[in-house]
Amino acid sequence: MAAPRVGLWLIGACGGVGSTTAFGLAALARGLTSTTGLVTALPRFGSLGLDEPAQFVVGGHDIRKASLLSAVKELHCRSNVFDQRVIDACAPDLDAWSANLRPGVTYRPDPTIAALADRADVVAAATPKAAIDQIQRDLKAFVASAKLDQLVVVNAASTEPPIDLTDEHCSVGRFQHMLKEPIPGLLPTSTLYAYAAIDAGFPYENLTPSRGATMPALEKLAEARGVPVAGQDLKTGETLLKSVLAPMFARRNLKVLSWVGHNILGNRDGMVLNDPQNKASKVKSKDHLLGELLGYKPQSHVSIEYIESLDDWKTAWDHIHFEGFLGTKMTLQFTWQGCDSLLAAPLVLDIARLALLAQRRGESGVMKHLACFFKSPAGVDQHDFHLQFEMLDAYGR
Repeated sequence: MAAPRVGLWLIGACGGVGSTTAFGLAALARGLTSTTGLVTALPRFGSLGLDEPAQFVVGGHDIRKASLLSAVKELHCRSNVFDQRVIDACAPDLDAWSANLRPGVTYRPDPTIAALADRADVVAAATPKAAIDQIQRDLKAFVASAKLDQLVVVNAASTEPPIDLTDEHCSVGRFQHMLKEPIPGLLPTSTLYAYAAIDAGFPYENLTPSRGATMPALEKLAEARGVPVAGQDLKTGETLLKSVLAPMFARRNLKVLSWVGHNILGNRDGMVLNDPQNKASKVKSKDHLLGELLGYKPQSHVSIEYIESLDDWKTAWDHIHFEGFLGTKMTLQFTWQGCDSLLAAPLVLDIARLALLAQRRGESGVMKHLACFFKSPAGVDQHDFHLQFEMLDAYGR
C-alpha cells in the first residue's frame, strides 16, 4: 500500500518556527541533515509507522509579506544559522510550498500582533463565522489541490494576551451560540483557527501560550469529530530545565527557597512579548509548574525582556536558592542559550507525526501522552519531564 500523502498547515508559516520547520522537512527529505533533535527519531519509536519527511506537503497562513525561502534566508542572515548549501538545495521545495500559503484570517485581532501585518490581502472577517468559513475554505482547498490523505494544523503564530474561561467556553452549544452572537474579548483568533480545524476534521496542535483549543468546549468538539488535539506552549528552554531540576530538589528533600528566572530574546516573538498583555500569557505558562513539582510554592520571579540584537538566540539565567542539611543555604545557577526556532522546529515535526498517527488509529480528544512537549500540557497535571516522557514512551510501546 502506498504511503499516505500528508499535509502540515502552519498558522504563522513565515515566522521563525514555521519556516525552520518547513526547511527542516525539506532537508530531512533530501537526506541533507540528521535527525538530531527529533524525538520521534529515537529507536524506541521506530516501529510506530510514523510519516516520513518526504510524505509531507507544507502550506499555511501568514499576515506578513514573506515566503518560506525569504524567511529562512532572513533567519540565516540575522542569526547566523543554517548552511547556505542546504538552503540552496532546499530552495525549490520552499518555493513550491510557498505557493500554498494564504493570507492570514483575523477577527478583532490583538493590536500588537496586528501591527506586524504588512500583507494588503489579510482577511479581516466581520464575524467569527466568516473567519471560520474562510479558514476552512483555505484548508479544504489545500487538501484538494495537494491530493492529501490527511492534514494537521499547527499554531505557530505570535502569543496573544490571556483570556479567562467562562461558561461560554465550557459547552459546545454555548460556544457555537457565541459564534453567532460574539461576546467581546472571548474569541481570540487562535481559538477561531482551532475551531475551524477541529470542526473540519483536522488535528490541531497549539505551540503557543495562546488559548487556542484549550477549553472544554473545543476538547469535547474534538472528541465528537474524531480529531486529536494537543497543546499548549512548547517546552524548549528554561522551563524544560525547570521540569527536570525541580523534581531533583524534591526527591533529594532539598528545600527551594526562591527561584528567579531572567529571559532575554530578540526576534518577532520577543517583540510581541514586549507588550505587557501578551507577555502575561508567557509568564503564566513559565512560572506555574514549580509549586506542582515541589509540593509547595517558593518565592519565584520570571522576567522576559526584548533585546533586539539577540535575534533568534534566546538566553535564560536562573538563580535557585535552596536550603540543605542543618539549615545551610546554597545556590545553583545556570545559563541556557539556544536558537529559539531550531529548538522548536523538530518538536513541531514530532507532534505533527504523532497527531497524524493518532487520527489514523481512531484516537480523538486531548493527546495527553504529548505532555513532555508542552509547558502547560492540556489534560495533564504532571509536569515532571521524566514522568511525562514515560507517558510518551508507554504510548509508543
